[in-house]
This record gives sequence, C-alpha cells and structure tokens, in this order.
Amino acid sequence: MAYKKLKYWFDKDLAILLAEKIQKVYDRFDAQGFIQQTADGVEDLELKARVEFMADNLKEKLPQDYRKAIRILTRILGPENENETGMFTQGYWVMPIAKYVEKYGLDHFEDSIAAIEDITKRNTGEYCIRPFIEKYPQKTLAIMKKWSTDKNVHVRRLSSEGLRPRLPWAAKLDRFIENPQPVLAVLNNLKDDDSRFVQKSVANNLNDILKDNYQIGIEIIQKWSKGAARNRKWIIKHALRNEVKKGNPAALKIIDNR
Repeated sequence: MAYKKLKYWFDKDLAILLAEKIQKVYDRFDAQGFIQQTADGVEDLELKARVEFMADNLKEKLPQDYRKAIRILTRILGPENENETGMFTQGYWVMPIAKYVEKYGLDHFEDSIAAIEDITKRNTGEYCIRPFIEKYPQKTLAIMKKWSTDKNVHVRRLSSEGLRPRLPWAAKLDRFIENPQPVLAVLNNLKDDDSRFVQKSVANNLNDILKDNYQIGIEIIQKWSKGAARNRKWIIKHALRNEVKKGNPAALKIIDNR
C-alpha cells in the first residue's frame, strides 16, 4: 500500500472494498449507496469520525436485525492474521466493523462477544470490548480471563489490552482506576507468555496501573520478580520504564536484582 496519512485510509476506496466483500455474501446490499454516502460524508472528518461514519453507514444499509447483520459482517472477515502485528499494519479495513459492534451490539452480548473474538484475530477488539466491560463487568471479565489462556496470540493480547485502565484513544475504565484487582487475574495468566506482542500489552497494562495505584502495581511486580524467567523479566522492565526514568529506588532495585 502506498503511503498516505492514516485517516485517508478510510475513504471511498475502502467503501468500495467493503461493499464488494459484503455483496458477495449479501446481494441485497446497496453498494452504490454505501460507497457514495461514504465518499460524500467522510471528506471533512478526522480518523475516528471517519471510522464511526462508516459504521453508521453499515448500520443503515445492512439488515436492521443485529444478529443478521453481524453474521454478514463476520462472514467477510477472511483469513486470520498470523503475524504479531497491530491494528494499522494488517486488517485496518475491519475497524468500521469493530465500531459497528461497539456502537450497535451492546444489547446482544453473546453475538457481539463472538464477533469481537473473530475481529481481534484479524485486527483488534481492544476498543469495542470496553462498553461490554462497563455494562457486563462480571460476564466480560470471565470471558477475558478465559481468553488469557487461548492458543491464539491476538485473543490473549486482547484479554490484557482491552482491560487497560488508560488505553490510548479510548475512554478510561474508571472501575479499574479505582480498583485494578480484577485485572490482575488476567495478567497473572499472561506473565510468562512467549509472545512479545502479548508481553508488551501486559507491561503497558501494569504501567497504567502504576499511574493510579502505585502500591498495588509495585507489589505485583515485586512478586513477579521472584524467580522470573526471561519473558517475565522483559515485562517487568518494560512496565517499570517510567519509574526507572524517575529514579524510583524500588523500581531500580527490582531491575538491579533481576
């Protein structure tokens, strides 16, 4: 793909791509209307607004029955991403579908959770999972704990990244800023993960926790540092990067004793 500013990926060309994919599985889709409406509507919008506009356009053109619509959308997702890459490296075109689930799927828990799991294997579900955490905290946390032991690296990463209290570009999860303890059960399952993709997410989650609940964060890191093998050591070092920069004696001691 030739280089262009990120927001311009979500344009008429992407509308054409989505329309062609959808028409193959749903021949009543108003492809021309979707393409023209997107082209006219996104021109003056920034990135997030463009993604949301396209999600709203999908809502208008797909069956109004959410279950029927999400079945159509999950059928076009294609092969899973086999690489450990982020959301703008591969599968960026899935983002309007993720936004559709985030915005319109909240009253359809089982169908939406299944869709989010499929989406994250191609792009990421880290944003669209968050309203479900807010509305169904216990049910969603139980699923994310299960995801933390999944064989798919993207699903395991989602279990951590989706629970980050201060995920960039997302609304804060105030419940975990107030009390991050529920997140720790998921992170404990991932503390020795072999994937650097997952390790980075776990470290960033811990870094978030340290910002608001320093004592809880440093205590879990101290606990993890005992008998830590190579993967966990990397997580600890990355999680403590800001504390080390500040010259925090506790953080420096943990790093020195690794």
